[in-house]
Amino acid sequence: MKIGQILDKIDYKQLFVPAFQREYVWKRADAKNLVSSLIQDYPTGTMLTWETSNPPELKGDHAYSEAQGAVKLILDGQQRITTLYMLIRGEIPPYYTDEEIAHDVRGLHYNVISGELEYFKKTRMENDPSWVDITKVFTGEINAVGIIQEIAGSRELSNDDQLKIMSNLQAVNGIKEREFLEQTVPVKATIREAIDIFYRVNSSGVNLTDAELALAQISGYWPDAREQIKQKKFELEASGWVFKLDFFIYCLLGVVHHMGSKMEKLHDASNKEAVQTAWARLSGETLDYVCNVMQEHAFVDHTKEINSYYALVPVMVYAYNKGKQHLSETEIRKIIKWFYYSQIRTRYISQLPQKLDKDIGIVARESNPFDKLLGLIEDDRRLEIRPDEFIGVGIQHPLWGLMKWYLKSKGAKCLTTGVGIRKNMGPKYSLEWDHIFPFSVLKQNGYGFEDRHKYSLAQEIMNRAILSQKANRTKSNMPAAAYLAEARGKFGGALELQVIPEDERLWELENFEQFLAERRRMMASELNTFLEALTTTEHQAVGLTPEDLIAQGENYEVEFKTTMRWDVRQQTVNKKLEGVILKTISAFSNGEGGTLIIGVNDDMGVEGLDADYASLKGGNKDSFELHLRNLVNEAFGVEFATSNLRVTFPTVDEREICMVEIKPGLKPLYLSVPDKSGQKSDKFYVRSGNSSQELGVTEISEYLGKRFDS
Repeated sequence: MKIGQILDKIDYKQLFVPAFQREYVWKRADAKNLVSSLIQDYPTGTMLTWETSNPPELKGDHAYSEAQGAVKLILDGQQRITTLYMLIRGEIPPYYTDEEIAHDVRGLHYNVISGELEYFKKTRMENDPSWVDITKVFTGEINAVGIIQEIAGSRELSNDDQLKIMSNLQAVNGIKEREFLEQTVPVKATIREAIDIFYRVNSSGVNLTDAELALAQISGYWPDAREQIKQKKFELEASGWVFKLDFFIYCLLGVVHHMGSKMEKLHDASNKEAVQTAWARLSGETLDYVCNVMQEHAFVDHTKEINSYYALVPVMVYAYNKGKQHLSETEIRKIIKWFYYSQIRTRYISQLPQKLDKDIGIVARESNPFDKLLGLIEDDRRLEIRPDEFIGVGIQHPLWGLMKWYLKSKGAKCLTTGVGIRKNMGPKYSLEWDHIFPFSVLKQNGYGFEDRHKYSLAQEIMNRAILSQKANRTKSNMPAAAYLAEARGKFGGALELQVIPEDERLWELENFEQFLAERRRMMASELNTFLEALTTTEHQAVGLTPEDLIAQGENYEVEFKTTMRWDVRQQTVNKKLEGVILKTISAFSNGEGGTLIIGVNDDMGVEGLDADYASLKGGNKDSFELHLRNLVNEAFGVEFATSNLRVTFPTVDEREICMVEIKPGLKPLYLSVPDKSGQKSDKFYVRSGNSSQELGVTEISEYLGKRFDS
């Protein structure tokens, strides 16, 4: 289909975008590259459409009527089509509103002689008529004759240049005649099938996140989902809380399924009632409540101050699970303490879904989760803040966020106006951060771009004061000594409230680095005291989950077995496999104990216990455990089976597995093993690396002396 025809079909309400599609996210660089490729006749991808007489919810104001018959929906390619619509029509397409356009790509300019594409730059383009708005070319407001006349009026134009102008404009106008190869999903496809195709197409690239794809699936069985989530998104933005749509999907996954990964859990329509119920409470209560708690008690006024706002997801899950109960003061303090450390110790800077899995799991099952969550952070990174952590640290570092929250908690004031830095008194008083020692002065004294280390010291957050915008405009390049002396004179205690050294010798330019060192020491000390004073927390060990054990693989203390008795290759019960299970149990007992996991293969793949269940009368975990314990009773005695084994059946990847935890035995454990002729003899097994091995007669005596005689 030609590009011009695609745009016409959009205008004539013959081509639509389904509501489950995400918003427009392309940037100006993407738009420029697309137009450049089209002008040069390069390949630009295909368009996937779905022809249907039963469309899902559509983006925009248009409501489908059966009288329209079959209509086409754009499943893939809408970012390119939207870009071309805005550049060719000069307007936002009817399926979007202004607020849904993250980046307005209109205003692309084209040099009709050189063929360059750039967005408007005043110094380069204002007095050069060879630069034209490309949209005016498409709409016919500009043509070759008019441009040639305008350029010729200011400078001489060669015949070659005139030919270039005509050729270049012809190439631009030719874009509307370019073909987008169209692939069409047939009319017979259901909504679910169309979304599955949409999922597969997009999951092959990097265009959509797992959360965006999950939202598309949710929109398939709940058409209003995207619109309702967007409305809440815009509502929170008005209060300074700017989240991506992903954030809300993580919240839904957390409260509905108590996890942070496996977005596909939200795909099935069986989730509809649970998701709608969860969203009603999240949007009506929990989201606002948690944001208010963070503003009121953690001094977080907007998301720009947060290193990773995904740390709020476990908090949302915890508050949601409390139901109508509000958080107690102790709970709030524990949450805030953990939140602060999650930011400065960058808990969610990588492996976000996996870490949310672990953290949400703890929140869901523990009565006092935030002590344990803090323990997880402490296991990875020390909690204490040291002065040297501030060296060369700029305002993008998480320590800057914590520093601002702390200063707000102290009631710090702008050093110029005396206004409290928490007060918002209009745009003139919005907060900014300025250098205490002016950068222009430092630059003249060797702290410029030519010295990377010294430049980082000039930009360090210890050389920053939080000021109102109005104050920052008037401060200019006042020397630090004069500026700080004036602030101390006008507003008593203002320097102390912003943790600024009051030793006047440190305010002199020659002592700049000593000033930084002293403020680092002061700030580290006060921040540590502030965090410790929030609330008392006890370091609580967090045990490994079954997923953690599996991920670490087999070792001296962990062994995997695919089944207990079912032979996967022969597809029948194999008693020899039961012997292998007993061999492993005896080896762990003779050693330092360990964990046998049944239902996991050697490659750490979770197979589950269905095959074993089907081979037993009863066909469930109870019959499995009974059979296992009978085997152990017969081999090692009832006392051993009762006292030395703990058998559980956790679910991993939606499959039940069996975990057998074996304590170190108090006495040697022998296993009676038949040979090929059926004659039995006692064997003694021990762990060696990640396997169980038999010891010879002479080795047994030495081992028993070391292991049991002591």
